[in-house]
Amino acid sequence: MKNIEVVAAVIQDGNKILATQRGYGEFKDGWEFPGGKIEPGETREEALIREIQEELSATIKIKEFLKTVEYDYPQFHLIMHCYLCEVSKGELKLLEHECAKWLTREELDELDWLPADVVLISTLKKCL
Repeated sequence: MKNIEVVAAVIQDGNKILATQRGYGEFKDGWEFPGGKIEPGETREEALIREIQEELSATIKIKEFLKTVEYDYPQFHLIMHCYLCEVSKGELKLLEHECAKWLTREELDELDWLPADVVLISTLKKCL
């Protein structure tokens, strides 16, 4: 099975967390934390900053590493490194996603999250 390694940003603003809805691909319409693949030669942190700039047109500050989630999808094994972040510059614009929502801890269960992101939700509920 093919391994895909990605980074994900849990972007926090006060007591709310940003969720984004995929606008393309096999998992279109599913909710996720924004991010993407690590390019050759990039650190995880560099990849995350680049991906958020590409997807949301904003610069983030990485506050802390949260967790690495590993999940077996039917076609591949996902390794997702998750970081708690905040917007440091710019305004969020949806360049690749259909929709975005700011959610409180209590609202996290209200969305149809992609399976790997569901694994992260329980961690978030404990630390936020």
